[in-house]
Amino acid sequence: MKKIAVIGSTNVDLITYGDRVAKCGETLEAAAFAIGNGGKGANQAVAAAKLGAQVLMVSKVGDDQFAEMSLANYRSQHIDTKFVTRVSGVSTGVAPIFVNTTTSQNSILIVKGANNYLTPADIDSAEAELKTVDMIVLQLEVPLETVYYAIDFGQKHNITVLLNPAPAIPELSLEYVCKCDFFVPNETELEILTGKPVSTIEEINQAANMLFEHGLKNLIVTMGSRGSLWISKTGEYLAKPINVNAVDTSGAGDAFIGCFSHFFTQTGDVTSALEKASIFAGLSVTEKGTQSSYPSLEIFNEYQANEI
Repeated sequence: MKKIAVIGSTNVDLITYGDRVAKCGETLEAAAFAIGNGGKGANQAVAAAKLGAQVLMVSKVGDDQFAEMSLANYRSQHIDTKFVTRVSGVSTGVAPIFVNTTTSQNSILIVKGANNYLTPADIDSAEAELKTVDMIVLQLEVPLETVYYAIDFGQKHNITVLLNPAPAIPELSLEYVCKCDFFVPNETELEILTGKPVSTIEEINQAANMLFEHGLKNLIVTMGSRGSLWISKTGEYLAKPINVNAVDTSGAGDAFIGCFSHFFTQTGDVTSALEKASIFAGLSVTEKGTQSSYPSLEIFNEYQANEI
């Protein structure tokens, strides 16, 4: 069994559902509220684990009740938590999320909390096991120096590295982006990094060429209802989205990355992994929540069987 290491964030989602966000000074009644497990790193780890991946998590939690909730969630998904450590006197990361019940779109605030304390030293502490994994998956809800250190670690040990540049950070190093084997932004994140328009496939290709000139091997752009596009120096492939009734898009991008990471490490086939990731992400938006909306392996396989 191939192994994935996710080095990244652990959050708890505080989700409010309503018709619109309150204006400054305004109080509104919302339709519903829920608490769920989240964080981009955690979401991607859980998505991969739900599909049967062997996942090692490197992360930080605080010393509050949300830490217990997060650790219990990882263990329930059979994710290795030996390198998910506590930070005394600090809260676990939280993400207040507003979901518009009319459009199914979401607005998210991130309070990093313990995630800010994930350092290169934590990667060093996990070195013996990290050297054995087949892919390292990274996001940007932890300090940039830790992300850069993990990219260098992956290169040093010939491990495939996937970077999801979310949430978007304008100061993200182009040099480090292009060291990665896979760079997986959405359209907005790609535009912020390259400074180029990305409203069409042609424009996305022009932005991709800029990254390829700096050494990038593979660019995968997630485009929501337009699907996902893989571009390399030798060609491109568009995976179309599945037709679903979207209820809540929270965590769909993380579902995509977790699924892609699992299937690519198993097969080495980018196009097949891309197609499967598009299905898994599409199924995830049909239910409320982030991790709670990710389909089981049985549901995922049933959908694929029915589509053949």
